[in-house]
Amino acid sequence: MPSLLGACSSSVLADPFTAFTEAREQSPVARLVAPGYAFWAVTRHEEARALLTDPRLRTNENTFMLRPDVPEHCLKYMRTMSEMNGAEHLRLRRLVAPAFTPRKAAEFAPRIERIVEGLLDELTEHLAEDGTVDLLAHFARPMPMEVICELAGIPAVDRTRWREMGAAVAAGHGDKYRDAIPGVMEGAEAAVARGRTAPGDDLISELARIQQEDGDRLSEDELVTLVWTLVVAGQTPTNLIANAVAALLGHREQLAGLRADPALMPRAVEELMRWCGPQLLTFPRFATEDVEIGGVLVPKGEPVVASIASANRDPRVFDEPGRFDLRREASGQLGFAHGAHFCAGAPLARVQTGIALDALLRRFPGLSPAGELRQTRDPGTWRLSALPVLLRPAG
Repeated sequence: MPSLLGACSSSVLADPFTAFTEAREQSPVARLVAPGYAFWAVTRHEEARALLTDPRLRTNENTFMLRPDVPEHCLKYMRTMSEMNGAEHLRLRRLVAPAFTPRKAAEFAPRIERIVEGLLDELTEHLAEDGTVDLLAHFARPMPMEVICELAGIPAVDRTRWREMGAAVAAGHGDKYRDAIPGVMEGAEAAVARGRTAPGDDLISELARIQQEDGDRLSEDELVTLVWTLVVAGQTPTNLIANAVAALLGHREQLAGLRADPALMPRAVEELMRWCGPQLLTFPRFATEDVEIGGVLVPKGEPVVASIASANRDPRVFDEPGRFDLRREASGQLGFAHGAHFCAGAPLARVQTGIALDALLRRFPGLSPAGELRQTRDPGTWRLSALPVLLRPAG
């Protein structure tokens, strides 16, 4: 029988990894309940991978449930690629995929390095009276937005505004979200117009060119939608970088090993995604018919998610999954999901996370936590509310 978990209960919010571990060993499928909603959560790795490639389980307009807060004139830009399936989804994904290959991410690395070094240069300007600085607010949060704006072609003068709007949209609800949406759409429209009139070597200019040459491949509304979703989604590494720093500071022997052997960084990023990746649950898929998962019947129309937190610590796949080990071969972790909706920006996220951690550890060898690190209680995301640290630079 599936186990029953209160998605917003104090035990699940405080330690989702333990809660889902217990559920996983009872059943490959759990029932998550919260005030006003309930859904199925797949807890084991094999079944989770299968879920994410099953054509009977599809995303749709109910997956994100954000439209009730959106002004009516913005609705035409709210149907994103993440809500699409099959050929429609594949058509748009093929347009953006070339910008996010591992090769492109590696080529973009020098520009990421300049952004990272610039933000680290500015950290001392944000020191509190006690000598601490919040790495989340002043490094992990602004860095990914700067990177995606650089890649997309958003001018430097507009990036502070995009950073503010992106943070509001990432919250997903409430007054700040609703108030930010019109500005996001206007910013995307302006970016598209600039990509046409003053094209450069950037993603938006390339997409604008494609739309002008072949509107059948990409409509005007789809182009604006792609621009805002790509820029906002570019914030994804924020919580990974912050979680990674917290994990390393809490495991000094692993931190020392990484400092001694920086070549470990690619493998370390994979283990960090497995151990403390920010996404606890995938976005919901809806059953288009009755579907059996791990012997549990999920009725037609019901929402299903994969529990990434649980699948990434499944002992059926990972040896000693409760041990944090940067030398682990963590291939197979589902932090970026799997299947058709695998995170298109994963190669870029991996590269910028590695660059960010490498530069931070190199420049501040005495980096240490300043007080207790507190998690924001969010049933879908594992994230810090702040990351106060003491820097102690080299030299």
